[in-house]
Amino acid sequence: MKKVISIILLVIFTISIGSFLHLENSHAQTLAWGSKGEDVRIAQTKLKNWGYLDGRVDGTFGKSTYDAVIKFQKSNGLTADGVIGPQTRAALGMPSNTVKPTTPASNGVSRSDDIHLLARIIHAETKGEPYLGQVSVGAVILNRVRHPSFPNTLAGVVYQPCAFEPVKNGAINEAPNDSAYNAARDALNGWDPTGGAIYFWNPATATSKWIWSRKITLEIGNHVFAHN
Repeated sequence: MKKVISIILLVIFTISIGSFLHLENSHAQTLAWGSKGEDVRIAQTKLKNWGYLDGRVDGTFGKSTYDAVIKFQKSNGLTADGVIGPQTRAALGMPSNTVKPTTPASNGVSRSDDIHLLARIIHAETKGEPYLGQVSVGAVILNRVRHPSFPNTLAGVVYQPCAFEPVKNGAINEAPNDSAYNAARDALNGWDPTGGAIYFWNPATATSKWIWSRKITLEIGNHVFAHN
């Protein structure tokens, strides 16, 4: 009888520990007012670089960080609750289940963390476009990561203020289709049909006068591409 009781207690203890660890891991995914640590510092650095954070990068989630998160969420079609949960973490390009940043590849892109983000922006920007056009949009975004005039991470490029209309209107949050994922993989593998372009736009819908000062070098589907 004592042996049976001991086994039952051991099982309960094991389940309790597992539940505790699960809660700890889940908690690590969410940052809110009062949170501290390296994850907060990573988020603050990103928000600071993109012009959302007015305060210091100090690893402490206070009012200035809260206000910055609210502004970022509103700008990117996310629920503006001031909390860095799974969706906001993904938008910031942060790992979803660890408190340490992943080491990016030499071109500023980490396949495991960023392929979904690249597929999302390709999907949102290229609806109705041929597959070559999808790969080309992915290549332009990766070219920007490597270009000194743009942020040096994929999330930085995608969420650069006013860079992409789907980020402003929330279309980037739609689930990518298989074609967008394939195009993202091809672009990450080095296929660049544009030959190094860093701009693309749809002449039928573009409203920026500045973009027309770029020299068009290629046209694919409904998009035109430019190197500078």
